Amino acid sequence: MSKKHKAKTHSEKMKHKKAAVLGSQNKSKTPLIIASVALVLLIGGTAAYIGLGNTNTVSATASSSAPSASTATHVSYPVSQFNDGQARHFEYKTSDGITVKYFILKSSDGIIRAAFDACDVCWPSGKGYYQDGDHMVCRNCGRRFASVLVNEVKGGCNPAPLTRTVQGEQLVLQVNDILEGRQYFNFSGKA
Repeated sequence: MSKKHKAKTHSEKMKHKKAAVLGSQNKSKTPLIIASVALVLLIGGTAAYIGLGNTNTVSATASSSAPSASTATHVSYPVSQFNDGQARHFEYKTSDGITVKYFILKSSDGIIRAAFDACDVCWPSGKGYYQDGDHMVCRNCGRRFASVLVNEVKGGCNPAPLTRTVQGEQLVLQVNDILEGRQYFNFSGKA
């Protein structure tokens, strides 16, 4: 056998081994495409679910003339922070470890409103509200509340009002008023 023929035979044997190990070159790519599409949809769906009602949660920082946040009497935010009409969610940690959650938004009538991220009915679920256009929507029962009624109507599933004042260019919340909402976020069963 000539060297050329041996090389050709060896090459053909390698091709057959490769085809046997890797499978046929003519296999359909449909399962791979379906799996890829399913993966993209799963990732996209998860991202959309997580992003639902994006809340821009940030921790409230207490502002006071006292150097310690534990002796602070109020929390303040620049009024301009709410000019876009988007609800902003905040948290205030109490000295006993309970996190009181609330939101602030500028309603469609131009008034800056504040409410606890809870209500008298659905608070045990701990889910709060998200914004959908000009409404705040309960994440537990799905009820919708017009922005102009936030901090005006109380009871039932309405967002529990949080007292606020505008002083110059600052929206001011008194710490004692924030602590009034502690009852909605104490899930330990202790008063």
